[in-house]
Amino acid sequence: MVIAEVPKLASAAEYFFKLGVEGKRFRPTVLLLMATALNVHIPESVGGGVGDIVTTELRTRQQSIAEITEMIHVASLLHDDVLDDADKRRGIGSLNAVMGNKLAVLAGDFLLSRACVALAALKNTEVVSLVATVVENLVMGETMQMTTSSEQRCSMDYYMQKTYYKTASLISNSCKAIALLAGQTAEVAMLAFEYGKNLGLAFQLIDDVLDFTGTSASLGKGSLSDIQQGIVTAPILFAMEEFPQLHAIVYQGFDNPENIEIALEYLGKSHGMERTKELAMKHANLAAAAIDSLPESNDENVIRSRRALVDLTQRVITRNK
Repeated sequence: MVIAEVPKLASAAEYFFKLGVEGKRFRPTVLLLMATALNVHIPESVGGGVGDIVTTELRTRQQSIAEITEMIHVASLLHDDVLDDADKRRGIGSLNAVMGNKLAVLAGDFLLSRACVALAALKNTEVVSLVATVVENLVMGETMQMTTSSEQRCSMDYYMQKTYYKTASLISNSCKAIALLAGQTAEVAMLAFEYGKNLGLAFQLIDDVLDFTGTSASLGKGSLSDIQQGIVTAPILFAMEEFPQLHAIVYQGFDNPENIEIALEYLGKSHGMERTKELAMKHANLAAAAIDSLPESNDENVIRSRRALVDLTQRVITRNK
């Protein structure tokens, strides 16, 4: 789906889909599990085989959502790296560092346009609308991150809203799209959405912790990258509640390396890291509860996939990369 006729564009678009740099493929994994978890078996009709054809076609359409989601995700990474002037991604040189900003932006645009074509082919206006909202949310989240006032930088509510837009909107709306394609009720679609939203928030909160604790080798990007870019995340926000004097440091910003040192010192003395992990755990549990609330099924594949989705909520909070 990402093959382009222009060779330079082709190599740029395929950069993060090549073996070894394709990432964790976390989002498509979640979506394909969600597809099985929600697909009620269609009984074989008397004519024979019709049920199987319907099931196969549905699966193909749902797989398309997983592909579209991954393309949007990678496009957002390419654009983010240009905005952040990043030189590393997934343990290798970022595309902007290797091929330049212009090509990285165009490759991101190309992936988004390919995702749109695939989305249009599904001929489902509600699903198109959901995924279009995701792209809008990604832009809003990135803009919120770039244009914060001092008050907003110190606000947990603002931070969680931005995190939803930047990280959780994609997975929550994609999970809902999977449910809609399966012809599920509004209630079930909402549970799928809640699962994705809370899993996405838990994922990002643990990312915030890892930015302070992980080594750049295991994360594939420089540790402390957020604070060095002046981005205040959950651990620092919680530390500020315990040590109000940290407010002054955050107001000044982190252009001065001394301020980073002071902030890290306060973070070490505070319960910021534990409280961020606890908040991640809370969202992970909410995600698991959404799966447990789905209508009962005795189909073995459905049960297995639901168990895997619940298992993922724990993996998200115990990972170290």
